[in-house]
Amino acid sequence: MQPLPLPALHASHAGTWLRDANGGTRGCSKGEAVMAAADTPQLLMNAPLVASRLGYPDLSGLDLLELFAFIHPARFCVPTPKGLAHALSLDEPVDDASVPLLLQQAAGVLMATCESADWAEREGAWSSLQSLARLRWPWAGVLSAHIRRPERAEKWLFSRLPEWEETPERPQPAQVLIEEPEIEAQLARLTGEGAEQREGQRSFSRGAGHVFGPRDRQKRPHVLLAQAGTGIGKTLGYLAPASLWAERSGGTVWVSTYTKNLQRQLRRESNRAWPAARPDGSPPVVVRKGRENYLCLLNLEDALQGGFAGRPAILAHLVARWAAYSQDGDMIGGDLPGWLGTLFRKRGIAALTDQRGECVYAGCPHYRKCFIERSARNAAQADLVIANHALVMVNAARGRDPASRPTRIVFDEGHHVFDAADSTFSAALTGQEAIELRRWIIGPEKNSRGRRRGLSARLADVASYDDAGGVAVEAAVDAAQALPSEGWLGRLAEAAPLGPLEELLAAVRTTTFARDESGLEAGYGIETECAQLPGELVEAAGTAAQALAAIRTPLLKLAGRLEAIMEDAPDWLDGQGRARIEGARHSLAWRIDLIAAWEALLSRLGGPADPEFVDWLQVDRNDAREFDVGLYRHWLDPMKPFARVVLEPAHGVMLTSATLTDRDETGPDWPHAIAKSGAPHLELAPKTAQADSPFDYASRAEVLIVTDIRKGDIPALAGAYARLIEASDGGVLGLFTAIRRMRAVYGRIADRLARTGLPLYAQHVDPIDTGTLTDIFRDDPRASLLGTDALRDGVDVPGRSLRCVVMESVPWPRPTILHRARRAAAAEQDGGAKRYDDRIIRARLAQAFGRLIRTREDSGHFVVLSPAFPTRLLSAFPEGTPVTRLTLEEALQRVANGVVSPEHSPAEKQPQ
Repeated sequence: MQPLPLPALHASHAGTWLRDANGGTRGCSKGEAVMAAADTPQLLMNAPLVASRLGYPDLSGLDLLELFAFIHPARFCVPTPKGLAHALSLDEPVDDASVPLLLQQAAGVLMATCESADWAEREGAWSSLQSLARLRWPWAGVLSAHIRRPERAEKWLFSRLPEWEETPERPQPAQVLIEEPEIEAQLARLTGEGAEQREGQRSFSRGAGHVFGPRDRQKRPHVLLAQAGTGIGKTLGYLAPASLWAERSGGTVWVSTYTKNLQRQLRRESNRAWPAARPDGSPPVVVRKGRENYLCLLNLEDALQGGFAGRPAILAHLVARWAAYSQDGDMIGGDLPGWLGTLFRKRGIAALTDQRGECVYAGCPHYRKCFIERSARNAAQADLVIANHALVMVNAARGRDPASRPTRIVFDEGHHVFDAADSTFSAALTGQEAIELRRWIIGPEKNSRGRRRGLSARLADVASYDDAGGVAVEAAVDAAQALPSEGWLGRLAEAAPLGPLEELLAAVRTTTFARDESGLEAGYGIETECAQLPGELVEAAGTAAQALAAIRTPLLKLAGRLEAIMEDAPDWLDGQGRARIEGARHSLAWRIDLIAAWEALLSRLGGPADPEFVDWLQVDRNDAREFDVGLYRHWLDPMKPFARVVLEPAHGVMLTSATLTDRDETGPDWPHAIAKSGAPHLELAPKTAQADSPFDYASRAEVLIVTDIRKGDIPALAGAYARLIEASDGGVLGLFTAIRRMRAVYGRIADRLARTGLPLYAQHVDPIDTGTLTDIFRDDPRASLLGTDALRDGVDVPGRSLRCVVMESVPWPRPTILHRARRAAAAEQDGGAKRYDDRIIRARLAQAFGRLIRTREDSGHFVVLSPAFPTRLLSAFPEGTPVTRLTLEEALQRVANGVVSPEHSPAEKQPQ
């Protein structure tokens, strides 16, 4: 292997380095690096990140990540010089100055791979390269000398992908009862011979078997709330009875998570209970996600045939390379590198998925090869379906096939079920949502590009056969003209709305700004409650409701005509046509329900409030730029619809988490956990179980509350973060409650830390997705990562890479209208509104602390930079964890020395 003789550029917060094509690396200024890159294409890694380091957004060059994605599609690589070295079996660079040479070496290895006879991903590469050359991809000219033309013409992607096959409907599961000794035996088999016997895991597993027993009465599922501390091994604990039940009953178990990280972990763990494939080739375990996560082949075809131009077109061809080798077509958290889309700045990845629910189902020429349809069919035949909370709830509410809706469900990360239900069962009549409905009904307008098709195009054959159906389609298209159209936001700002829905949104915007008390300069979204509304808004709501009813009525008629056609099918309606009409019926039902929810929301404006709902008006902004306006409705208690839609039809449901219950001075609060499960709405008394963590927190962790960092003092806050990262030698996860403060801290300390060899990354700053940031953090023990809520839960970084968690302040709940309403409702309960807030804060603290200790060998510090930390919140931390209030200087010394077994009492509780 010879280094590729091309110039190379590397930029970090520590400096900038250039290397000549044939040797000689030198440090240089940012300006010199920009001039060199503008003059000659440079080898570099992650061009958007390098561009942000140089302050030159138009930077381009020969990005090694793009080359890696072309040569090794669907293969993982941490997008750092160290990660690239590991992926290609090269020596790690010893410092920043040695990175340009590594880039040349890596390029040489990748070129040699193209010439190798055992290149596993050769198929399709030459044809793809010809298309990329026409698009002037920078790497095309370099690669052309290394990829030989195949002897026979390569098949196009859409010819190579396998087709899924129809399978008979699975019979309903047999009624079986699994005994506790059988569960213990299965658990022993899954954990492996010689594995440590953990009584907490065995007890948890035996309890989990309860939810798989036969149901005694209709609409009365078995419900179990099981709290399992970190390290119990709850995944294998519930997979043991789940795998036994699935094998004996022939049924399907759904395991639902809140984070993609846990989905990946579950997929790995399930290999112990099930083979990769059954004898007939079908998968017993399937990961299911929402449609918007998967590659849409029709969107991809459109992009490849001119729908994308410039850089997005290059992305489309790299995605096509990946699609040929992908396991399941999952673009978000699957085997598509998370960093690939961020290399192209625009939202190209989202445009290649079914973001808008506009699928034409059997009307698509790629229907038989569709990743989404294959996943749905595999799930219907699977023993275990790994999904997320939102999908499980949506599937229960409006799944296309009622027979495949989940009836045995394990909600892992069960403390998030309330939040997921809150989102799933809410309604939002906003400009963005309304314009999407318009596009779905009307289709492309004016000069819009892409393959979007309206109702008329999707159901043209039905309209020609059924006169009433054709009339309904035309009426829906005419009525949809009342919905917002392109440019609606600008017209609202200019007080020139068009149509009844835009007039309503204009009135919402005017009222919201008129009542804003936060100060317009704040730059964030603003909201106001639906009370004492001006007459103009109420009148506009009535007119808008009539316009929505005029849309819903023909859609209802069309749904009825489609049902009639299915019942009395014409001769020309083949199986594929029936599937297309069935898909159309499903989409229609979804939109009809959506419009009905909007009408219900509008009908309450100006009248008495419904005590079961919280309604408000909102203008969404980002750094003072408006991007949406609308009305919102949430259930005061979203577990009420959850109980009706998810629990009631189920036979067995388990909610499990390490932080399922709140814990105050009196111990675990099980009554509150039961109330948040939804079970009381069915008059059920769920079983409860608790298995405490086996970790020795008293000797492996310390909580340090720093008392001398004044609130609002950004220079002091930044200095504290920098010194703590230096004292810990990296490995710090910094958690913030506000993006603006996080950016300010990052901007002050990133260069300083990089000069000492301590890389710092940050959400909402670095042009890298959150999952990839976590991968980078996990891969480098000296790296640190700053972030917000998304990093407080679901980040699994065991070992030395995470040895210190630093929170900027107590994570108080945001005082939104929805929070205020629920807090007021809690005021009548035991403990009142104050206890309601405390539960939220303790849960956030517990989740953040849970990032610190992931295995028995882990140790570290949990630091809170807040002198006003109330003593009553200390119970959020595991019992026995030492808690100390001290100055920053004292905290730095403790962090530098590592965790030592405390001599003081386990939980030092000092006055507030």
